[in-house]
Parts: sequence; structure tokens; C-alpha cells
Amino acid sequence: MSAAKLLLVEDDQALSELLEYRFQNEGYNVRCTGDGDEALVLASEDVPDLIILDWMIEGTSGIEVCRRLRRDKETAHVPIIMLTAREAEDDRVRGLETGADDYLTKPFSPRELLARVAAVMRRIRPALAGETIEVGDIKLDPVAHKVQRRGRSLQLGPTEYRLLKFFMESPGRVFSRGQLLDGVWGTGSDIELRTVDVHIRRLRKAIGIEGVKDPIRTVRSAGYALEAA
Repeated sequence: MSAAKLLLVEDDQALSELLEYRFQNEGYNVRCTGDGDEALVLASEDVPDLIILDWMIEGTSGIEVCRRLRRDKETAHVPIIMLTAREAEDDRVRGLETGADDYLTKPFSPRELLARVAAVMRRIRPALAGETIEVGDIKLDPVAHKVQRRGRSLQLGPTEYRLLKFFMESPGRVFSRGQLLDGVWGTGSDIELRTVDVHIRRLRKAIGIEGVKDPIRTVRSAGYALEAA
């Protein structure tokens, strides 16, 4: 399996060099920048498998870089771990609401960051390699475009398939309707937000089994998440 591509956006040169060294030793293909504008260019030129993003960087701020990455359909699925010296709860919430998948406050142990990145990569690697993705009792084969639940083959329309795959690549994560719209239909789509609810209902019906818990969780005022049943 090819080395995972990691984009490190950190303007503290000493920390950046330390993390680059540690991640390269773990087998990652690492690109580094301390500038938010360059980070956006690098991410678009060669989409990384994971981004480590500092909040306080030169040029475009980390929080804005995160927001733009989530709006771009090419990078909307890329996991983002934010690094920051900010400790206030409101700042952590803002980072997560903008689209970060995880959050680490400085100072931190490089070992902890390595462990968090490894955990994310274990989750997303099957999708990257074209291997079967499993979440709970649902299996999705991205090569054959087949879905099974508890051994039963499921018939999904193309949009419901893309929606399920999007969920399964980030199990447990809550996506807003806007994030789902961008991730599944693409940015610039003139599909209305309420259309997402329609396809969620169709997906629930397609994967539902009588007497078995619905794996799609509705989070009031936030969106939807796929949980392992």
C-alpha cells in the first residue's frame, strides 16, 4: 500500500521540522508549509490523505483554510486535525464546527499527535485503497459498487450510494446538510438543502431491516451521522 500523504501546515519552524521528521519515520509522505495561502494551493495540486493545520499561521488563517477546504468538493472529505495555542472552549467548538475532525492544544506530545493521526488513517485507509469499508453491520465495496447489511444485498440508487459512502468514510461524525450537499453533490450545486432530507429518508429505507436499529442518527439543529449499529 502506498504511503499516506500528509500536509502539515505549521509556521513554527522548529515544531514543523520535528513533526516532519517524526511522521516521515512512521512512513508518511509529508509536505510542509507555514502559510495558509500556500496550504490551499498544495492541497488542490495534490489532495492529501490527511491535513494537520495550525490555527495561527501566516497568510490566510487556519480556521479560514479549514472552511475553504470543506467547501471544495475535492478536499471536503480530507480529515483535518487542528493545532492551536487557544484553549477556550468557544475556540475549540468553532474549530470543530468549521469542519475540523480533531483538535489538539499546544503544547502537546508528538506521540499523542502521531497516535491521533494513526487512528484516523486506520479508519479511512480502506476507502483510500479501494477496499471494502465496514461500519457496524454494513459493508460497502467501492470497486464493485455493492452494499450489504447482515449478509443481505441492498439496492441503492446512485445518490443514496454516494451518500452512504460519504457517511461510511467518516463514521460517527455529524455532518450538516450543507456539508452533505457539498460532499455528495459538490460545491456550486443548486440543489436545495431540503433535498438532502429526502435522500436521507430514501437511504434509511434502502438500508433498513425490520427490528434492527437505524444506523443513521439525526442530530437536532446539527445534521446527520452514521453510527455503528
